[in-house]
Amino acid sequence: MKIVITGSGGRLGAALLREYGKQFEVTGFNRADLDLADFAGLRQTLGHNDFDLLINAAAFTNVDLAEKERDQAFQVNAEAPRVLAGICSEKGARLVHISTDYVFAGDKNDPYKEEDPARPISAYGESKLAGENAVLGVSDKHLVVRVSWVFGPDRPSFIDQVIGRAQEDDRVSAVADKVSTPTYTRDIADMLLRIVAGVTGPSRTGIPRYSSGVLHIANSGQASWREYAQHALDCCAEAGIPLKARKVESLMMADMKNWVARRPPHSVLSTAKYGQITGEKPRSWREAVAEYIREFVAPQA
Repeated sequence: MKIVITGSGGRLGAALLREYGKQFEVTGFNRADLDLADFAGLRQTLGHNDFDLLINAAAFTNVDLAEKERDQAFQVNAEAPRVLAGICSEKGARLVHISTDYVFAGDKNDPYKEEDPARPISAYGESKLAGENAVLGVSDKHLVVRVSWVFGPDRPSFIDQVIGRAQEDDRVSAVADKVSTPTYTRDIADMLLRIVAGVTGPSRTGIPRYSSGVLHIANSGQASWREYAQHALDCCAEAGIPLKARKVESLMMADMKNWVARRPPHSVLSTAKYGQITGEKPRSWREAVAEYIREFVAPQA
């Protein structure tokens, strides 16, 4: 299988490039290589590439800036995926488009299923939902994958920022009333491969391995940002990483006066459909965070 990954310089794209490169012929394009806002450039560059699968991990991800640069956000997050879907359809290839839990309003207490109505409350969320609809509007054979709170070794994320603050300051705080699921890039790569390559064999449920439409991929469980941060510091302490702060204090979303965009307060993604397809349950976010800290944070501390 020949794979192209757009956004290969990002946190998830870099992980996919590294993991899939161990098994397949993979070509990665970062922002310097391929500008998603340049549609002619997309057609020119990708038109000369032979591939079976394109994974679009590139996006305009600055949630607050999207409120001010709405047109740019929609160009990258909505119109570019439409162009990519068209290119893939013309080549007989498949597109996997990475989306987000921010397409939901966050007003549901239970985990969001793929079939639940998407009602974004920010320009970023609106642009990502528009991208989902654009991709599936080109072909129902393409796949939209929603992920949440992605962390990994290729680019710093919330967990790295918290650990860094705890190493420098004796007080650390995080939002306690915003809940979702931290998800490890290594696990996303593994779970996505089971879907697109059918590595788990025939389905016992009758659902095709080569799934299309919308699919949620995340680690299991849920946490607030404060719980996430506290578990990370607990893992650091267990790994012998020096910290000035050991306890994470609570903030509320209402305290975040510097936020421009609204954020969904509860955006946990249900992975029941993934479990039906593969017969497996994703591992817990706590286990994934502990592994990440042991393997990537502790050696550098």
